[in-house]
Amino acid sequence: MIVARADYPINGNLREKIALFCDVDPDAVVPLVTTPVLYEVPLLLEDAGLGNYLVQRLGLATGAPDLEEWRRLVAELRRPKPVLRIAVVGKYVELEDAYISVREALRHAGIANNRDIEIEWVYSGDLEKGQGWERLQHVDGVVVPGGFGYRGIEGKILAARWARENRVPYLGLCLGMQVMCIEFARHVLGSDAPNSTEFDRGTKYPVIDLMPEQRDIADMGGTMRLGIYPCDLVPGTKAAQAYGVPQVQERHRHRFEFNNAYRDLLSRHGLVLSGLSPDRRLVEIAELADHPFMLGSQFHPEFKSRPNRPHPLFRAFIAAAVEHERQRGGRAVPIPEGITLGRNGANAPEMELEV
Repeated sequence: MIVARADYPINGNLREKIALFCDVDPDAVVPLVTTPVLYEVPLLLEDAGLGNYLVQRLGLATGAPDLEEWRRLVAELRRPKPVLRIAVVGKYVELEDAYISVREALRHAGIANNRDIEIEWVYSGDLEKGQGWERLQHVDGVVVPGGFGYRGIEGKILAARWARENRVPYLGLCLGMQVMCIEFARHVLGSDAPNSTEFDRGTKYPVIDLMPEQRDIADMGGTMRLGIYPCDLVPGTKAAQAYGVPQVQERHRHRFEFNNAYRDLLSRHGLVLSGLSPDRRLVEIAELADHPFMLGSQFHPEFKSRPNRPHPLFRAFIAAAVEHERQRGGRAVPIPEGITLGRNGANAPEMELEV
């Protein structure tokens, strides 16, 4: 079988010629014409006879496929819709496919909210240098995705601060939740000392840390939390409203967790721990009480989003971004002035916590 990619329609004569030179049946040459809509590819292949050919050659007994829902989805994707600009602040943005799951999850949620999503790719390392902030002035939501390593982290923290102070909808994914919590702790304590031990092993306030039972494991792979885990949702929170069910199963890939020693302190100042492991030991979702939508998940919701079933957190985030767009009314969001980066904790207040 040959799938013949082309920018123009392939007629019968050309199919027969390809079949002759490749020694296959003419029906085994399946044309696939370029489409701007990724999700139209299965329909093009089906309409070109790929499914029928495979069923026939393999001797399968099956009926005609029902692709009406998928055709409606593609028609909706092709329909012009208002554009909503969302910033993705990451450290790998020069290679956009590094965030392909995030990009597609945003587009899935855009369909559900009658919006075409335009992504503003922002390198977090530039924000640390005071560069690139103008790219955030006309976005209506900020996504900080996952990642490992210290590079660009302070830029992500600054992006979380900007979203919090300007009440711009924010969705943090894995590391994005962690930097959101670090930034909020810095705000609460009036200090730049709070951090993750992944980035500063000597931080005075390890808001993000390895769990106690993981600290003596030498093999890094042994500390990874991988796969699907259950998460109980706290009633009345934005996370619970988004999901509409009491418990969900979500996919994880990380080493560090929210440090339970800071639960009470940050909760008293407005951090809502809206998703917890069934044994209540692990924080799975955190959100800010007095913000239109500032939420982070320790798991990766983008992995479970589908074009015809957008992930609930992405759908709620885009809905909040649409509302922010309405309220903003075309006005630019202020960019910060005189940002300074402090990492040594010299201005940290004295404080004792039991870990």
